[in-house]
Amino acid sequence: MDLTLLYRGPLASCDYDCPYCPFAKRREGREQLRADRAALERFAGWAARQTGDRLSVLFTPWGEGLVRSWYRRTLVELSRLPQVRRVAIQTNLSCRTDWLAEADLDSLALWCTYHPGQTPYDRFLAKAGELASRGVRFSVGVVGFPEHLDAARRLRADLPEQVYLWVNAAEGRTYTDAEAAVWTALDPLFPYSRHPHRSAGLPCRTGESVLSVDGDGTVRRCHFVRAELGNLYDGSYRAALRPRPCPLAACDCHIGYVNLETLPLYDVFAGGVLERIPAPGRLSAPLELSVPGRAPVPASGRAGAPPVQPLRPTTP
Repeated sequence: MDLTLLYRGPLASCDYDCPYCPFAKRREGREQLRADRAALERFAGWAARQTGDRLSVLFTPWGEGLVRSWYRRTLVELSRLPQVRRVAIQTNLSCRTDWLAEADLDSLALWCTYHPGQTPYDRFLAKAGELASRGVRFSVGVVGFPEHLDAARRLRADLPEQVYLWVNAAEGRTYTDAEAAVWTALDPLFPYSRHPHRSAGLPCRTGESVLSVDGDGTVRRCHFVRAELGNLYDGSYRAALRPRPCPLAACDCHIGYVNLETLPLYDVFAGGVLERIPAPGRLSAPLELSVPGRAPVPASGRAGAPPVQPLRPTTP
């Protein structure tokens, strides 16, 4: 069985305090951290025993995982398992990078987010340079606030050309066509993030080959649908795996809508879905997108929007 697992344990602490982030707004005590560590080790032990399956694992912690030794160790261990095709984690890249020398870099990848105001630009860029020099697969992104635009332009100019710079639309923010064009010039795939996607009744890979797992082993189809499919550790989830339509009206998070079968994103990110790295030659704007409550409109043909340009390094 080929399974993609999005694991989110109880960890909820972070070394950053981004004002726009709904996560990581608390500090955990020793017992809470011990519980998170135990939950992660249990999950890693389960993965090690699944020799008859092929696994892909993305860690999506509420907080920052890589500042904790058990997350670094788990990524190394999973990367070396023959049944693990890819293991990746969402991270602010504040951790050191020397631990990556122990990992199998054919399997491990990082999804990195730069948060202006939380860390000096040069420090983040240096960490990205260390990843590149080590041969680590990684993407880098920012949240599309106007105050982040200059930093995003600097990143695109300073990062290695092969590193994909993604832009997430800020939650609850509406972008004019002119504003969207500015972000699309940096990330040609920004139109996918600009609006939520209609999803009600549409086919989605979640619940069949893509699953969400929490620290207790509870399996759900994704992070955004609370109905339980069973438990990872007693195997009860397996009987529930089947194609099923999305029950929600819309999906507005990349880790959710990337799995919609009505979108071409598995082709766009072929070989790099978990770490959000487009396949070579696939970094181009979508021709058409559906917006909830509207008819499909061309992503680069909305009134007042200039033609979408291919990704180029942009100076500030």
